[in-house]
Amino acid sequence: MDIRRDIYQAIADPTRRAILTLLTIGAMTPNAIAGHFGSSRQAVSKHIQILAECGAVDQDQRGREIYYQLNIDKMKEIDLWMEAFRKLWETRFDQLDNLLNDL
Repeated sequence: MDIRRDIYQAIADPTRRAILTLLTIGAMTPNAIAGHFGSSRQAVSKHIQILAECGAVDQDQRGREIYYQLNIDKMKEIDLWMEAFRKLWETRFDQLDNLLNDL
């Protein structure tokens, strides 16, 4: 049975969000990713595993190295879900701006 992790649980962790941000510049090996964090390679690998299980990152085997890259389609899924909230907050901020301008 293939159990996939939930993307929203995965991005709830600040380290995993930082890894996703790091991967926006391009594919990286686990060692290269771990080099940007103050934790062990094993800890970073666990975060990468969670991101892979939810589909946020894809693996690309190149010889003996595995490169991880951002799964843009999964990021678009998050963006679509966030759009409703973005519109709500933009409306509220516009209302606040109007109120402050009237003072």
